[in-house]
Amino acid sequence: MNITFSWQGFAIASAIFAAMTAILGKIGVANINTNLATLIRTIVILMVTMAIVTARSEWQKPTGSTWIGWTCLIASGVTTGLSWLCYFRALQMGPVSVVAPIDKLSVALVMIAGWILLGEPMTIKGVVGGGLVVLGSLILLF
Repeated sequence: MNITFSWQGFAIASAIFAAMTAILGKIGVANINTNLATLIRTIVILMVTMAIVTARSEWQKPTGSTWIGWTCLIASGVTTGLSWLCYFRALQMGPVSVVAPIDKLSVALVMIAGWILLGEPMTIKGVVGGGLVVLGSLILLF
């Protein structure tokens, strides 16, 4: 079975999995140390990713990347881990219906970084949509 998604399809799938992650994570961290929960989650992600790479025969020597690319991938791993640690702790302490939307302030931050750092086009649709994300998160936060 060969399923082909556009970037939009993958983005929607990501949102669905992220929603499931929040609910399952909230239940999962109810009676466990959040740092240990993050470690367990990370091991599972490693195993699933290795299985996918193996199933798709995508193991290869990583070539063609620059030191900047490697540095960014490593930094991305560090920031992902820190994000997960904070997210699970927030889920343990607060309601998932508020924690998850506030976590999505990252959407607006990524939009701003895309415009400033990556030179992506700033559109009125992007500004309004990002502003609504921020407004919604602030309403939930306060």
